[in-house]
Amino acid sequence: MSADARILDREALIEALRPRRASGERVVFTNGCFDLLHAGHVELLESAAALGDILVVGLNSDLSVRRLKGPGRPLVPQAERARLLAALRAVDRVVLFDEETPLLLIEALLPDVLVKGEDYAAEAIVGREAVEAAGGRVVRVPLLPGLSTSALVARLREKPDNRF
Repeated sequence: MSADARILDREALIEALRPRRASGERVVFTNGCFDLLHAGHVELLESAAALGDILVVGLNSDLSVRRLKGPGRPLVPQAERARLLAALRAVDRVVLFDEETPLLLIEALLPDVLVKGEDYAAEAIVGREAVEAAGGRVVRVPLLPGLSTSALVARLREKPDNRF
């Protein structure tokens, strides 16, 4: 399946998951801005994928990223971010959302497993209550130290010659 075919809107995603869930496959969900894809993102996505059969990534739209991160972000437009994610072996589906949090998306999907990095306190994970109430579980996965888009942007700004 091409990367572009893995990018679905909310309704198409729910329809695409219906027969796979009926056959017993487990849906894993994680989300983020994924503004500059880096090794930390890949580690998170591979860890998430290992927890089930289908990994769905909720991707903050450009509008959502701007509200969260401020003007000047995202650095990479949503169509490009979505395509990069969808091209990764670990990712089965990508769905964009405009809200500041993925709560409405999580409530619509009700994944079997909701995954966030361990930098989030369990009680602070958006959608936790809905997933657990539906019989799912929430998993916090370890992060690679020092790897974040914000840290990468800061390093780029500190090095005018862009040498690391």
